[in-house]
Parts: sequence; C-alpha cells; structure tokens
Amino acid sequence: MISRICISLLQVLSYRQSDLVAQGDEDLQAMKAGAMLRKVKSRSWKKQRHFRLQEDGQTIWYKSRWAGTGHSTFSVADVDVVREGHQSEILLSIADEFPADLCFTLVFCGRRSNLDLVAESASEAQVWIRGVRKLIQNTKSMNDKERLDQWIWDWFQKADKNKDGRMNFKEVRTLLKMMNVDMNEEYALRLFTMADNSESGCLENEEFVQFYKMLTEREDVWRVFQDYSRDGQILTLAELEDFLKQEQQEGERSLEHAQELIDRYEPSENAKKHGAMSIDGFQMYLVSPEGAILDPQLLALHQDMSQPLSHYFICSSHNTYLMDDQLRGQSSQEAYIQALKRGCRCVEVDCWDGPNGEPVVYHGHTFTSKILFRDVITTLAEYAFKVSEFPVILSLENHCSMEQQRVMAQLLDTILGDTLLRAPLDRLVPQELPSPQDLKGKVLLKAKKIGGVEESETLTDEVTDEVSDEDEADPKSLSAEALRLNDKKSKFSRELSDLVVYCKSVHFHSFEYSRQHSKCYEMSSFSESKARKLAKDTGAEFVRHNSRQLSRVYPSGMRTDSSNYNPQELWNVGCQIVALNFQTAGPEMDLNDGLFSQNGCCGYVLKPDFMRNDDSFDPERPQDRNGYTSLRLSIQVISGQQLPKVNHKEGSIVDPLVRVEIYGVFQDQAKQETSYIDNNGFNPLWNETLNFIVHVPELALVRFVVEDYDKSSRNDFMGQFTVPFTCIQPGYRHIHLLSKDGTAIPLSSLFVNIKISELTTEV
Repeated sequence: MISRICISLLQVLSYRQSDLVAQGDEDLQAMKAGAMLRKVKSRSWKKQRHFRLQEDGQTIWYKSRWAGTGHSTFSVADVDVVREGHQSEILLSIADEFPADLCFTLVFCGRRSNLDLVAESASEAQVWIRGVRKLIQNTKSMNDKERLDQWIWDWFQKADKNKDGRMNFKEVRTLLKMMNVDMNEEYALRLFTMADNSESGCLENEEFVQFYKMLTEREDVWRVFQDYSRDGQILTLAELEDFLKQEQQEGERSLEHAQELIDRYEPSENAKKHGAMSIDGFQMYLVSPEGAILDPQLLALHQDMSQPLSHYFICSSHNTYLMDDQLRGQSSQEAYIQALKRGCRCVEVDCWDGPNGEPVVYHGHTFTSKILFRDVITTLAEYAFKVSEFPVILSLENHCSMEQQRVMAQLLDTILGDTLLRAPLDRLVPQELPSPQDLKGKVLLKAKKIGGVEESETLTDEVTDEVSDEDEADPKSLSAEALRLNDKKSKFSRELSDLVVYCKSVHFHSFEYSRQHSKCYEMSSFSESKARKLAKDTGAEFVRHNSRQLSRVYPSGMRTDSSNYNPQELWNVGCQIVALNFQTAGPEMDLNDGLFSQNGCCGYVLKPDFMRNDDSFDPERPQDRNGYTSLRLSIQVISGQQLPKVNHKEGSIVDPLVRVEIYGVFQDQAKQETSYIDNNGFNPLWNETLNFIVHVPELALVRFVVEDYDKSSRNDFMGQFTVPFTCIQPGYRHIHLLSKDGTAIPLSSLFVNIKISELTTEV
C-alpha cells in the first residue's frame, strides 16, 4: 500500500518555506545574504556574530568570525515571538549605549533563554524583525500536510551530502541512520531498487518520493482499516460508522460524525462523492486532533466557572521571579512572562527594602539577583490576561519597612489600575468566595491583612506581626540571619493591607479551629512536608477544609536546586494553590501541564463534585464514597512514529520503550512498561497491552513516557505526554509527544488502542 498522503514530487522536493514567502520578498532575501548582529548576554558581554537565513527558509545560522568551522543554528519553528526595542532586561541595561530602534529580542518556545540582538542600523533591525515575523506566521499557519512536506524536504536536504539533487544508496543509508532506522541492508537496497525506476543508481525527483512512501507505510493503520473494510479498499459510510461505534465508543452521533470525517479528511474527491473513506483519509483522521488521545472538546473552555474559588485547582508558581536555582539564580521579569504564558494564575513576589526607596524582588538572604518591584508589577499588568481572562492571585511575601510598603501599595494602585481588586464585590461582606467568572480580569492580592474585610473602615493604620507567610509556615527553613531579623517585630501598613480582600494570609491552627473561627476569605500556606503530613493523617478533614477555604502549598526550603515535589498528593486532598518551580522541567511539571491542559488552558480546573460539598471523601479510602465505581484501563501500545534521537552521534539509533504511569490517590499509583525495541526510533512496533485499575478516575492523570533503553546506565528521556483520565478518548488514538520543556516534537507520536470499562468483579 502506497499512501497518497506523501504528496507529489513538486510539493516535496520543490517545497521550501522560503519559496512560499521569500519569492520577491526583500526582507527574506536580505536575511539569506546575512548580516553582522551583536548577540548580547549582559551589559559586559556583547559579541558580533554573522547571522543568515539558510536556503530551507526554516533555519537561522550564526557564527563568530573567529570560530573556524564551528557554528550554531536554530529553527524558526522554535521562535514564539519577536519583541521590538528594549523589551528585555538585558537590552534595557544597555539602552544608554544602543537606541531602541537597533534592538530586538527573539523569544523561544519552552524554557530556552531569549536571544537579544543589536543591529548595525535601524533599517537592518527592521529587516530582521519583519522577516522573522513573516517566517513565524507562515510556520504557524501551516497545516499538518504542509508540516509533513517540510519535514520530508528537510531530511532530503540533510542526506543529499553533495547537493546534486539526487541520492545514491550510500546517502540513503545515511538518511536512514539520521531518521533513527537501523534497517537490514538487503531490505534497504530492495526498497531503493524498487524506487529507482530509471535504474541510474540514484533516486531523483519522484523516485525519492516513492522511496519515502514505501518507508513510511503504516501497516498498523492498514490492519485496523482492513478489519472494517469489506473490499479492503474503502470504508463505506456504514463501515466507518461501525468503526466509530465499536472502537471509538462514539454512540448515537456516529453516523453524523462519520460523514463529517469524510468531508474533512478524505483527499479523494471521487471517494467523497460516494460517501466513502480511503486508507489515506482514514490515516489523516487518526493523526489529526480528532484522533488524538485528548478529547478536543475538553481542551476548550467548558467547565462551570461560576462556583467559589475554593472549588477549583489553580495553576500556581513558587518564587516566580527565579529563572534557575534558589541560591544564586537570576531573578527576572521574563520568568513571570513565561509562567503567565503557561496559564499560571498565582504568581509569587518576595519583596525587600531596596535602594532609593524602591522595593526589590529576590530570594532573601541568598545570592540571587534583584529586580525592581515596580518592574514586576508592570510586567504583570501587561501579561496577566493575555492567555486567560480569569483572576490572577499575587502572592506577596512582604519583608519591607513601613515606608517601602507604602511605595508598594502606591505602585500596585497606579500600575494595575482598575484590574486590582480593592474591595469586596457589591461592597458586601462575603459569606463564600466569589467565582472566577465574577473576578474576570482582576488581580487579587494575597498577603497579611489588618483585621477582616468587615472591619477595614474602622482599624488603625498599622499592625505588628511576626514573620512573612512562608517563614511562619516553615520556620525550620529560615537562615540564622532571617531568624535574627524576625525577632524584630514587622509592621504592616494600612495602605497595603486595604488592598487584600479575598486572600488574607492567616496562621493555620487546626481544622477544628478553622471550622469554628475562619472566614471564607482567610487562607493558609503550608510547606510541602506539613501539607503531606496533614494529607496522610487527616485527609478527609483536609478535603472538607479545602471545600470552603483556599490552601497554598509550596516547596521545602531544602530544595535549593529548584526541584519540585509531587503535586498530585496535594490535589488529592483538594489543595487549590499547589505552587511549583516553573523553571524546572520534569515529571512534576508534566503533571501540572497535563492537569491544566484542559478547560481552555485557563489556569482553573473545577474539582470533582465530591470535593466541593460536605460529603466525606477520604483519598485513603476512596471505596467509601457515595457512587464509587472503579474502572479498568487497558492500553495497547501498538507503535511509535518518528521518535526523536537523544544521541546525535553519527550511527547512533535509539532502543525505545514506553512506560505508562498513573498518578492519583494512593491506590491508583502504578506504572508499567513495554519491552524495548532494538535500533528503531522511526517506526517501532510493540503490540503490547498494559492494564490498570483506577479507583478515582476524576483525580487520575495518565503519563506516557518514551525512553531510550540502556542496559548499563539510566534510560534517556525521549518524550512524554500527560493527560487527565477524564479527558481520554477511548479507541485507536495517537499520542503526540512533547519534549522535556513541554514543547511539541514534530511528527513524533505513539499509536495506541485504549479501552475503559467498569470493573465488574472484585479485585
């Protein structure tokens, strides 16, 4: 079977991004010619580099004039946006040396550092700003078919070593190694010979396309297609409907949806006319978002946003200002931008007295760098609601003098303006917290407060308190210097206190005390160790507490490397604000990204109903709750496609395995893995089934991890995808893998068959 998905000769070998946008485009032609730009890393590090756009129209190449043959490259697809002028801290620091019209910043996707550049002239800067923006726009507007075209063209270019537009067998063997395929030489030669219709010993034009088609045949998809196609050539409307009902578990909508899929994905007009789907259309459907594991309808904003804030999990960051570790890391406004772009709705600011009466933000009593509080709030004002319109909680760790607290209050008031919530909605004393819907477009200050909301108009101008919120919650984490300073009473200004409305920080005494005395707008912070102990010893009480009030959990002070704890343990007891170090990639941030990938990535996810009411839910005994039903999750891991290389040495090919991990209540924690496949990252075939029992699917997350097996050392990470159990689409699905940074790995996926059923027998 040779798929027409792999396009015609002219679409592949003549395809270049530059041909689409650069034909006659002066900016892109100038970028191809190249320019000397200054790469700036700091006020003292400014080096000239020669930059140019490669012929593929996708890659930007640069090198130092002293680097010999050494050079660096990056793909335009990795660039998120171009900022013009002094729109980074580094470029602002050299504003006295280089005017804004010479400067621009390339902002990359994921956690990669920005690239700050200075051109020789304003006109040259504009050439690169306009040019890169055009390339970004063109890349983002590509459909899946065009991305595949580009991918094929890129591989051809890499393998065509002598650049003669043809590929001999040696170059084909090199190509296979580059594509993660260790193919038997005899079989590779057979494919090569079958494609070499001209018998010239080289693949030209359509011959290479033919070779690629044979290489990428999906026998796994073909078998599924054959199971439902009577004649083996097409799926009739009735046969496609049957597939959707039986395998994809679609129910009554199957007939209507079958027709929609034919209209949307079938490339053959003749098949469309007869209401049928070919293997090409079937495969296009399976690799589309509709054929993905995550239900696209649940990706959109769909949850009830009118419930009290305490009824939601809230995407939250710890020490948001840090780009690196907790002792010497850089503090940066960029860290706030990155967190907010990831959907974060609770950011943290540690404030200390700074010079010239200006409060600064940094991790106190460490060697982390300092940034101005004013700049942090300006950044918040600009970026708070670009990704989500729902409220942002500003968690304030206040270590400032009375004078600088007043400066903070003035800056919050003037910079945030009407977005800052200053009083209860409708001026009424709240009996329960307002909803995200009620608070759209608002910034809520979380800090200590003088008295309560009811008493704000009658209180004195200052109050004495012991320590900051986090210090109070975890005194063991304080340095000796901090303990000495905390012996001196700290005062809180009335001006700052009055800006705290629904997030008043209070000391946690006990669940019993909170039930009797706490107001709905009072909330406590817990170190991860204290929160874990409460979750283990009194989980059901913690759940009830969190149905009424907000709780914030933050990493241990011992995590100086900015590592993270497992947030699932705290979500299991309903903690809303489980703060993580966003700058640190790993399984914990994968879980966070997975949970908040649903509901429009708005940063708020509605908790299950049994965690929002007075029902007694104990995560240690889930079987005791009303309506308890456990589910069986069966995952057949069928195959992988175009898995990434982890070692780019020539001849290195991965040995991939797939591990499935379940995160949830204690009884649901589990992991299983497939065997590894020798030397095949291009199209490995497993056909192995992994089975799990899930007791609380409403809280469970499923993480798929692909690793390169190594018998002598730790396996290497290749890609992952994490999905809430309740968002899984059953049936034959593709899982589109993400990098460690959470960015998409082009064309890299797993093909699985998922079955979910009620457990009918005792386990």
